Amino acid sequence: MVGFWSVLLGGLTLLASSGLALGAALGLTGFLLLEFVAGGSTFVAVDAVWNVLNSFTLSAIPMFIILGEIMLRSGVSERIYNSLSPLFQRVPGGLLHTNIAVCTLFGAVSGSSLSTAAAVGSVAYPEMTERGYDRKTVVASLAGGGTLGLLIPPSLSLLIFGALTETSIGQLFLAGILPGLLIAAIFMAFIFLRCLANSSLAPTAVSEHRATDILFNILSLWPFGLLILSIMGSIALGFATPTEAAGVGVIATIIVGRFWGTLTPKTLVEAFYSAILLYASITFVVIAATILAQAVSLLAIPQAILETVRASNFGPLTVLASVVLVYLILGCFFDGLSLMIMTLPIVFPLMTSLGFEAVWLGVIITIMIEIGQVTPPVGLNLSVLVSITKEEVTLGEAAVATIPYWLILLCGVGLLTASPQIALYLPGLLM
Repeated sequence: MVGFWSVLLGGLTLLASSGLALGAALGLTGFLLLEFVAGGSTFVAVDAVWNVLNSFTLSAIPMFIILGEIMLRSGVSERIYNSLSPLFQRVPGGLLHTNIAVCTLFGAVSGSSLSTAAAVGSVAYPEMTERGYDRKTVVASLAGGGTLGLLIPPSLSLLIFGALTETSIGQLFLAGILPGLLIAAIFMAFIFLRCLANSSLAPTAVSEHRATDILFNILSLWPFGLLILSIMGSIALGFATPTEAAGVGVIATIIVGRFWGTLTPKTLVEAFYSAILLYASITFVVIAATILAQAVSLLAIPQAILETVRASNFGPLTVLASVVLVYLILGCFFDGLSLMIMTLPIVFPLMTSLGFEAVWLGVIITIMIEIGQVTPPVGLNLSVLVSITKEEVTLGEAAVATIPYWLILLCGVGLLTASPQIALYLPGLLM
């Protein structure tokens, strides 16, 4: 056990600090463990990697990445934003509510927190600053709302979690719906109360839209609604696997982006190119983490940790609190998907052995990854939004302004712990 932790921590520290990519550091550390701690068992890594790459379920990942990239470049986010904007004009907070609502809808097809924040932010920030909204408040709402792209299904986080832990991806997707909507509602409630107390943050606009116009704008979103239904409806009703639904979703997104948005052959090629680069980087980390996971599993480390926990008489909630703390700390330094892939080999068997539901755990870990997306210095949502503002808002200012959303996400973990049925109700009802 001592040898394992020495090689693991020493290897990761030395390799990562040398400037190697995280994937390389993880994979090489796994090989070191297999060679020097597991008695020269490096050959098992080949089979483990092949089994992961040969997984039909995991093949949905490039499809959802392509889908999100097409959405990002098709102009659909701008159309959705303009359609929903009049709905919140008379509500304290105004377009800040629109940010959350559009991020929720966009997250229902993109699967990526970063894509959601970038797509909605590029449309919302120039529009809202021109109308006199507080810049830091705008960025904070976009950073918080962007995290919903990782929780509202289809979600890359839930997809990878399901593929690596052999948990039903259909159930995971359904489990993310109610928590995602609940957190979105709490975000909007916070915005309402904050702007009610300080109206200077969000100037109230005189609505020039009649109720019939607002209703027409909402109904005009029907192509986007059909797109969501084609993906999630086919999974929930059992008509298609997540991989098949992702394939259908890509075709539907191209059609919607071409005839309802501004998608062109050139932007479609750009979307495919960006998707290839993103998938390659994710796959590299997945392969490396698989090697490390194989070493951890072969050495029976999760079982040893579990026995230590049992011998220490730590209750399940104490262990959960410790896991949450670890994710909060590591989320400062690693991007979300890498962090999840790196920790699952130990966290998943430990938590499920203590009686936690696998589907529920997937949602909890996804929320912790979301928190990492708005935690500096890595905080990818913050970084992309700071670049959108052309550094009119600094990373430090964005991080401070986003603290309330960070706390709401953390409270979401507490709510789901107190009432797991929030996540488990739809999977139990429909599957």
